[in-house]
Amino acid sequence: MKLIVGLGNPGKEYDKTRHNIGFMALDSYLGNVKFKTNDNYSLYEKIINNEKVLFLKPLTFMNESGVAVRKVMDYYKINMEDVLIIYDDMDFEVGHFKIKKTGSSAGHNGIKSIIKHLGTEDFKRVRIGISKPDNSTIEFVLGKFSYEDSNKINEVLKIVNNVIEDFVMLDFNQLMNKYN
Repeated sequence: MKLIVGLGNPGKEYDKTRHNIGFMALDSYLGNVKFKTNDNYSLYEKIINNEKVLFLKPLTFMNESGVAVRKVMDYYKINMEDVLIIYDDMDFEVGHFKIKKTGSSAGHNGIKSIIKHLGTEDFKRVRIGISKPDNSTIEFVLGKFSYEDSNKINEVLKIVNNVIEDFVMLDFNQLMNKYN
């Protein structure tokens, strides 16, 4: 069983904001499906290549994303090597992404929370570029993409759809070699 986590903030006011790129990635891949909502997360189950894959949107707000990730991992007994986290990253320009096996939070509060609750930095991730802000970081990450950047994000999300499929079927080193 695999767990694919898209990071974001719950609520209509955060739809299509830079910080919700993880939610956007899951929505892009799954289309208009109905997630089952629990007290602090939404979950959807799909079979890919004969393997059960859980798609998770933490509803704890970004700063407590690790609570939901830990809860789902424990309940379903999911191993760390079967988890993939998808999130926004200001270190990459819009239209770029990178797949990694491990790393620090680099200041990302959702990743800080996951590291805290999982007790390790060693989890797989897809970092999707949102560019660096010219002004306040908080205003920037909670802001919406420009029309031009939305088009770039839509193109990246098409590739991330393939990454999700391949995460289930390929060895992670093969996945990184294919897309990085």
